[in-house]
Amino acid sequence: MVVFAICFVSAFFFYGFANNMLAKNRTITNIEYDIGSIQSTANNIARDLSNNESVAGLSDKATIDSYLENYNYSKAKIYITDLDGKILYKVNGDFQEKLDIYAVIDKSNTATNEGDEKVFLYPVNLGGDRAYLIYYETPTPYISNEYYVDENSFLALVLSVILFISIFIIITNRKMKYIEEIASGVRIISSGDLSYRVEEKGKDEIKNLAENINNMASEIQNRIEAERRSEQTKSELITNVSHDLRTPLTSVMGYIGLIKEGKYENDEMMKEYLNIAFNKATQLKELIEDLFEYNKLNARGIVLEKTNVNIVEFLSQIIEEYIPVFEENELEVVKRFVDEKSIVEIDAGKMVRVFENLFSNAIKYSFKPGRVVVSAYENNGYANIVIKNNGENIPKEKVERLFDRFYRVDEARNSDTKGSGLGLAISKNIVELHEGKIWAECVGNEVSFFIKLKTIK
Repeated sequence: MVVFAICFVSAFFFYGFANNMLAKNRTITNIEYDIGSIQSTANNIARDLSNNESVAGLSDKATIDSYLENYNYSKAKIYITDLDGKILYKVNGDFQEKLDIYAVIDKSNTATNEGDEKVFLYPVNLGGDRAYLIYYETPTPYISNEYYVDENSFLALVLSVILFISIFIIITNRKMKYIEEIASGVRIISSGDLSYRVEEKGKDEIKNLAENINNMASEIQNRIEAERRSEQTKSELITNVSHDLRTPLTSVMGYIGLIKEGKYENDEMMKEYLNIAFNKATQLKELIEDLFEYNKLNARGIVLEKTNVNIVEFLSQIIEEYIPVFEENELEVVKRFVDEKSIVEIDAGKMVRVFENLFSNAIKYSFKPGRVVVSAYENNGYANIVIKNNGENIPKEKVERLFDRFYRVDEARNSDTKGSGLGLAISKNIVELHEGKIWAECVGNEVSFFIKLKTIK
């Protein structure tokens, strides 16, 4: 810091010296006009006439003429007219009996060139009689000189910077080795060794440079690792999709092959084979549809059609539609709604898919007989929905992965577990598109899914 201060002070004083040496005096010649003095004269005449108590009225010709004689030798044209524009008195005026007051006013308000004749109109009160003073005069040009100093500040600044750098290099010669170390480190990093870090020494700007280089290397390394993870994720996705597509497809082809080769004992067995093939084809269709929807949601390629919806009534309606399915699976539904009305802005069609996925998940993995508890309450401007069921305990590390695509808690990818493995991943994307949150928790055998959506007042 001391070195920097010495270099800065030296460069500062040199800049002042160089700026003075390179400065040149300049003069700009301008042609100006005495428009202000013309207006001031016209205003003074109007004020003097109005304030002159010796003027008995417009008919007091002697007094008015006596005052106007003071301006006989000026270049100005002065008129005193009645309110209709009739000329009563004039000095150096044209031979006319009447002036168009409207034209005079228009001319006085119209911008003209500085050297053109100027006109000013003032109302005057002459002994109780109202009249107009109209003043014409062409401004006189005069020459004015503007002096300024032309400083070559840029050249002085360049010279000062050169001096600053020179002094800095001379004084900080021992720092050059450290700079060379940094340059060597940059070369190593640029050659591909992103794990290399430059040693950080001291507390000055050079140390900050080394720190920034290390941060840059870390950032590049993180991005490359992120790209590798992305490629690995894509590879896993292809593997998972291939497996999940191949399993039902193999079954469909197998049973249709049996029918094609006539390997069935009777028509009833053939119908059974066809039914199994149809179910597997349906499962295949659902997987493909879920995969397409997940990709669209993940790429933010869906535009939400939001409307204001009472989430309590919305949930009640979905639950009523699912009552037969719950009863069929020996599950009781318990509704715990704290508020009768909680308005949220959602795409109803998309949000139905979220709750259908959660209800299907609860039905699939609940202990039977059992019950599913659906709660809803509003807190701090958010609607909170909780869906609880009792099932097998899920370890914490697996709970955190429930919303990953194709993830199943049992980690066994077989046809016994129905579903595409994309339901919760799709649900998460839909909720996040609504700027909400969704997560899961497991305490003992109680599994809970939480959804948080912003309410509309």
